[in-house]
Amino acid sequence: MNAPVPLNLIAELTYRCPLQCPYCSNPIDFKKRREALSAEDWGRVFEEAASIGVVHVGLTGGEPSTRSDLEEIVEAAISADLYPHLVTAGLPLDPERLERLAKRGLRSVQVSLQDSTQEGSDRISGTPSFQKKLDLCRSTKELGMALTLNCVLHRHNLASVSELIEISRDLDADTLELANTQYHGWALRNRAALMPTREQLGQAAEDVRQAREQSARPRILFVLPDYYADRPKPCMGGWGQQAMVVDPTGRLLPCHEAGEIEGLEFWNVQAHSVEECWDDAPGLQAFRGTSWMREPCRSCPERERDFGGCRCQAFKLLGDASLTDPTCALSPNHDQIVQARDEATVDFQYRR
Repeated sequence: MNAPVPLNLIAELTYRCPLQCPYCSNPIDFKKRREALSAEDWGRVFEEAASIGVVHVGLTGGEPSTRSDLEEIVEAAISADLYPHLVTAGLPLDPERLERLAKRGLRSVQVSLQDSTQEGSDRISGTPSFQKKLDLCRSTKELGMALTLNCVLHRHNLASVSELIEISRDLDADTLELANTQYHGWALRNRAALMPTREQLGQAAEDVRQAREQSARPRILFVLPDYYADRPKPCMGGWGQQAMVVDPTGRLLPCHEAGEIEGLEFWNVQAHSVEECWDDAPGLQAFRGTSWMREPCRSCPERERDFGGCRCQAFKLLGDASLTDPTCALSPNHDQIVQARDEATVDFQYRR
């Protein structure tokens, strides 16, 4: 195999979801992307992925528990000797079904919280769900599985960071992901309503610092959003470097949104093997490594670390995926990011 060895498979089992979060990373036209892979198909994908080096599979969506065959999909992951991790909104999954999944071999669960209170969380998600999420967290720990809490941060909930940390401790979570919003999909459409202030981010960072000093548990992940970092991040560890995404239609992608970039050809696991899709598909090769780079990326000493930043962000904001990610302060288009920091509207549009 000529391409880098991938370690992680993100299996987008469906785009169906009972939540309507305004920062959802699913495509705007997700309703047109129908599920095309059966549990048997996913089993073959898992076996082929494992054969080229993948060790971990994230079962995600949308909401993966909307699939009636999720138990069979978990079994298929175990059969392929992969570590299965479930990413869930907490419904329609219930504790009884979670126990069945644990018996099939599920190892860890990530549950999303939209805020630290029922009122705030239910408002952001557009669906009454807060108590069910907490119940599922408790069941996860009772079943002996690792628990991650994930909260996507933005203007409407950044003030709740201290309370979210306390909730994670009360639930004995192993990890708390305080994931600042990445502006893709629905989040880009709602950017002006979600964009935080620098003061909000500064206070949240201080809350995290103090919490880490108080206790090593849970492990807290907190990274500044691209729009305030002034240096790009290596999206997914680099384009086609470490992680692959298989979407509900069967396309193998280097990240969740890469399929939205016009002019790139990605292959489907129903027509090609996982290895062929990863190694040879033109879309996977397009931005792998550094040879595609223009200036200022080409001569940048950070190019082997950040790989020019996010290709999807460059395409969505600039119309050309080969340009420097505009979140980088060295980009000639960085002013678009600076201006966006000051955008402000009150209402957001729910995912529908």
